[in-house]
Amino acid sequence: MDNKVFGKRNWRILLVFGLIGQIAWAVENMYFNLFVFETIAPDLNTVTLMVQLSGVAATLTTLVAGTVSDKVGNRRAFISWGYIIWGVTVALFGMLSTEGVATAFGWDAARALGVTLALAVVCDCVMTVFGSTANDAAFNAWVTDNTAESYRGKVEGVLAILPLAAMLVVAGGFGMLVELIGYRGLFLALGAVISVCGIFGLFSVTDSKNLAKSGSLSDILYGFKPRVVRENPALYLTFSIMCVYGIACQVFMPYLIIYMKTYLGFSTLEYSVLFGFAIIVGALINLKLGALSDRLNKAKLLYIAAGLLAVGLAAMYFARFDSKLTVLLTFGVAGFVMITGYIYVSALCGALSRDHTPQGDVGKLQGVRMVFGVLIPMLIGPMIGNAINKSAGVTLPDLGSADTMTTAYIPAPGIFLVGALVALLIFALVPPLCRSLKNAKGSEE
Repeated sequence: MDNKVFGKRNWRILLVFGLIGQIAWAVENMYFNLFVFETIAPDLNTVTLMVQLSGVAATLTTLVAGTVSDKVGNRRAFISWGYIIWGVTVALFGMLSTEGVATAFGWDAARALGVTLALAVVCDCVMTVFGSTANDAAFNAWVTDNTAESYRGKVEGVLAILPLAAMLVVAGGFGMLVELIGYRGLFLALGAVISVCGIFGLFSVTDSKNLAKSGSLSDILYGFKPRVVRENPALYLTFSIMCVYGIACQVFMPYLIIYMKTYLGFSTLEYSVLFGFAIIVGALINLKLGALSDRLNKAKLLYIAAGLLAVGLAAMYFARFDSKLTVLLTFGVAGFVMITGYIYVSALCGALSRDHTPQGDVGKLQGVRMVFGVLIPMLIGPMIGNAINKSAGVTLPDLGSADTMTTAYIPAPGIFLVGALVALLIFALVPPLCRSLKNAKGSEE
C-alpha cells in the first residue's frame, strides 16, 4: 500500500459502508435478540443459540469469501452485491411470527412456537452469511488494501467508533422506532437502507491498484498452517487478544438491553439516554486516543484499554442498588468507562492486526481473524453468560400483565463481573506480544 493519505473518497466509502454495516450488526446483536424475546418467546436459550450459530456462519463465510475475493482480485463486487442481498434478508426477518407460522401450516400454538424459534435461528444465520461476505470478508480486506501503516491507527480509531455510533442509533433511536412502527416496519426500513448502500457501492467503490489475483480455494485453511503461525507471531498474538476481548464482551453484550429493561426496569427513553451519554463521550475520547496510538506503542496501550474495560464492567455489576436515579447515574458512568475501553481495545487490536497482516494474504486471513474475534467468542461468551443467568434464576416480577411470563429467567448482574474478569486475561498476553514486536523490529534492522 503506497498511498500517503487515505483520501476523501476512501473516507466517504469507509464511513458509509462501515456505519451501515455496523448498524446492521448492532440490530442483529441487540434487536434480533430483543425481537425474539419480546414477540416470540422470552427464551434466553434461543437467544444464546442464535448468537452462537451466527458466529459459526460468520466465520465459515468469511473464510470462504475472503479467500475467493483474493483469488478473483475483486472486493468491490463482494461488498456491493453482498450489501444488496444482506438488506433483503434483514427485511424478511421482520416477517417472522408464531401466528403466521400457525396460520400457514394449520398447527397449534405450541408446535408453531417451536418452529418459529427455529426459523428465527435459521434466518439469522442466512442474514449473517451475506453480511459476513460483504462486511467481514470484503470490506475489511478493502480497508487493509487501501491503508498504510503511517495512518492506520487513525483509520482504525474511526472504525472502532462506528460500532458504538451504530449502537447509539440502534439502542436509542431504534427503540423509539419500534414503539412507533413495530419490529416489522423497523426491519423493512433498515433492510432498504442496507440494500441502497449496496447499490451505491456499485458506482463508488474501487479496488486498490495493488490488489492482484492471488491464491486458490485451497488457501481457505492457509491461515491455520503451523508455518504461517510461526512466521507471523505478532499477528496471531493480536488475534489471541481479540479472542479474549471478544469472549469478555459476548458474556454480557447479547443480554445488555434485556438486562436494562427487565432487571433494572429502565424505560426505552432511559436506556437510550444512557447509551447516548456513554457512547458519545467514549467516542470523542477515542478519536484522540486513535491518533495517539500512531505515535506510541500500540501493544503497551492495551494495558490501559483493557483496564478501562474491566473497571467499567465491574462498576456496572455494582450499579444496581439504591434509588432509580442513583442506578441511572452510576450505570451511566460505569457504561461510559466500559465503552471507552471497549472501543480502545478494538481499535488497537484492529490496527495491530492490519499492521502485521502480509499484504498478499489479506483476504485469506480475514477468516482466521473471524475465528479468533467472532467464532470462539460467540460460542463461549454467550454460553458463559447464559449459564450465569440460568444459575441466578432471576424472574420477572408479577406485574399483573397477561403477556408477562413470570417463569422466564432474565439476565443477571453476574454477567458484568465475569466479563471484567475475562477482560483482565488480556494483561497476560500483552508481554509476549511486546516481545514479538521487539524481535520483529530487531530483525528488520
